[in-house]
Order: sequence, then structure tokens, then C-alpha cells
Amino acid sequence: MFRKSYFTLLLAVALFSVGGISAFAQAGMARGIVELKKAEGAGVPLADVVIDIYRTDILGKLPSAKTNKKGEFTILGFLPGARYALAVSAPNIRADVFPDIKAGDEKLTITVIEGDGKAFTEQQVRQLLTTTPKDTPPAKMTEAQKKELAELEKKNAAILENNKKVENANAVVNRSLSEGTKAFGEKNYDLAISKFDEGINADPDFEGSAPVLLNNKSAALLNRAILKYNTAIKGDPSGKAAALESVKKDLSESVAASNKSLQILKAATNTDAKVQKAYGVEKIRSYQNAIDGYTKMFSMNIDSTKGKEALTILEEYTALETDAAKKSQWQLILADGFRQAGNSADAVIAYRKVIEVTPDNPDALAGLGLSLFSVGAGTVPENTAQMQEGLNYMQRFADIAPETHPLKASVKEVVEYLKTKQLAPQKTTKPTKKKT
Repeated sequence: MFRKSYFTLLLAVALFSVGGISAFAQAGMARGIVELKKAEGAGVPLADVVIDIYRTDILGKLPSAKTNKKGEFTILGFLPGARYALAVSAPNIRADVFPDIKAGDEKLTITVIEGDGKAFTEQQVRQLLTTTPKDTPPAKMTEAQKKELAELEKKNAAILENNKKVENANAVVNRSLSEGTKAFGEKNYDLAISKFDEGINADPDFEGSAPVLLNNKSAALLNRAILKYNTAIKGDPSGKAAALESVKKDLSESVAASNKSLQILKAATNTDAKVQKAYGVEKIRSYQNAIDGYTKMFSMNIDSTKGKEALTILEEYTALETDAAKKSQWQLILADGFRQAGNSADAVIAYRKVIEVTPDNPDALAGLGLSLFSVGAGTVPENTAQMQEGLNYMQRFADIAPETHPLKASVKEVVEYLKTKQLAPQKTTKPTKKKT
């Protein structure tokens, strides 16, 4: 049974599938197809054909198999060197027996014709197979062979049970992804989160589906947190504290979902190029969702304790992202969140990353200048060197930013203050732009 992969963009469908039938320990398999031969034309694949598997070198039998919708079958548990016969039956076909099947036969084509649909008993099968006198039956199994066959059947049953669980999980994942995406598009975030959780719980650590569902859940939690926050700000002050606590919970769970997605993806071992590309897409989504969640915590003054965690995520994202514009965009988002929360020290770290990639980014120049000034002015005694560096960046901002820039007034106010400290803008050297 195949485990499908659902790596997608936020509202897209699955891109590819990976996986396969579980390996059977120390045993082989046979694969093939059952076709119904019509009077004219090629054979037609036949679904739901029952295949009974008999040992012919000793007395023994494996669990029956059945063809899928494409007429295909896979039989597990063949011992090396053993010989088997396949007895096939289904409504409206003539039962037949196909001998001398062994482990490793993987391109079998079994052709059947129309008939009465009756199945053979084991005695009938063995009578058809025998080529020796009836008083010389196949050798009876030894106790060791019986024990070996019992263990084989036990392992085979476990594999079939696991495959059934995977099949059921795939169905749940498909449904939850579809229904959750629909609810997300309708801005029904409560339902979307519930549906994505159903898919996550069906196969919580499978890298082919869990990261997509976790990232979708993260995005839904972020959007729900924004709605709750806006309602809390405008609502009854008496309920504001409880409402903001609910916002904090959503943002924390959003970040946790993104981090769980990253944990799964970092541990994934599939080396296929297409799969690796899909891993990269989902990692980028995970990092961006996490940065967005941390930024909302800071800018909403919900939780200011996650600065170091956020900087670690930003560092990892910066190393992975190959698009310079997107890299600067997300670095700036987190830097602004730090500054708005009054965390000037971490804001300086984040703004410097933007400046390294885009030296003339006016938002980063203004933010870095203001943050450096704030750090310098907040020390005892004041750190005039940091204040001077901040002034220099603000001057570069003033030289290139339009008057309509939202930070223009703040920068002018700080520059006027610094004049009282006998500080004057100094020309700075642009940092060398880093290659991406």
C-alpha cells in the first residue's frame, strides 16, 4: 500500500506521491496482473479476483490475496527455493490453477476466461497439480517447517494490517486536506484547524503529509489570532485580558506547528530530487510562518520572551532562502516586530541582516538607526558611539527616503535630539553586499 505525499503550497493540491510496499523480512514476493480474455481483442484487467496460494513442494498455504482495481496483485511471504501454485477465482470466470510460481516472479500475467464463478477447494487444487500416483502425496511438513510457516503467516498478517492502516490514513489525510483548505478559503479558521488536525493525527510523523498539514494549520492559527486581536482591541476592556490570552495561545500553537514541521523535514531521508525540492518548499513555508508568528507576538505585545528563538529561526531561514528579495522581506518583518515591541537589541541584529543583503533598503536604514539610538540612549552612561552609528544610518535614510515615508518624522525627531548631544551625521561606508 502506498503512502502518498501531499507537499503543497498553502491552498494547492498534492504534487507527488512516494512510498511502497513494506519489505518482508527474509522472504520474497511475486507480482503480476490478472486479465480476462475475451473472444476478441486484448485481455482486460480484472479486479477483485481471489488468489489462493499453495505450497507444492510441501503441504502448506499462505493467506489469500486479491487483485486491485487495475487487476494487479502482490503476494508477500514467498520463501527462497519454495514452489507455489496460484488458484484464481471470481464471479463469472472459470477457476484455474497456475503452478511453479516462486519468489522473485514480478511480471506474472494470469489469463482467465469467462465461466461459472465457482472456486476450487484445496483438495481439487492438489488433485489438478499432482503428476504422481494419488497414493504418493506431497511430503508432510516437518515441525520446523510448520513453525517457519506460522511465523511467516504472522509477519505477513502484520504487514497486511499495517498496509490497511496506511490506506485508511491516506483517506483521512486526503479528506482533511480538501475540507480544511475549503474552510480556510472561506475564512472559517475554527473548522480549518479542526480538519487539518484530523489529517495530522492520522499520520503525525510522515514527512509526505504532516508538514503540509502542520503548515496549513499554522497559517490558520495566525489568521484566527489576528481576528481575535482586532476584536479584543475594539471590544469590552473588561474582557481584553482573557481575549489576549487566547491570542497568545493561537500564536504559540502556530509557531509550535511550524517548528514541528521543521523537525519532521530535517529528519527526512528521502534523497529523490523531486522530493527534496518539495521538502525545500515546505521548509520555507515553515520558517515564514514561524517568523510571522513570532513577529505578531512582539508587535502585539503578547509575548516578548521569544527573541532568541526567533533569531535562530531567522538565521536558519536566511541560510536556506535563495531569493534575495524574499530574504530581505522576512528579515525586515521580524526586525520591525522587535522594534515595535521595544526590543531594540534584537532589532539591531535583524536589521543588520537586511543591510548585508540590501544596503540601501530605506526601511532597514531607518529601523537600524532608530534601534541603535535606542540601545545607546538606554545605557548608563549613554553609549554615544552607538548613538553616533544610529545617527549615521538615519542620515543615509534621510538622503534616499521620500518625505512620505512613515518613519521620516520619527527619524527627524531623533536627529534633532542628537544635535543637543553635539553629534552630527558622519558619512558611512556601505557594507559590501553579500552574495545570495
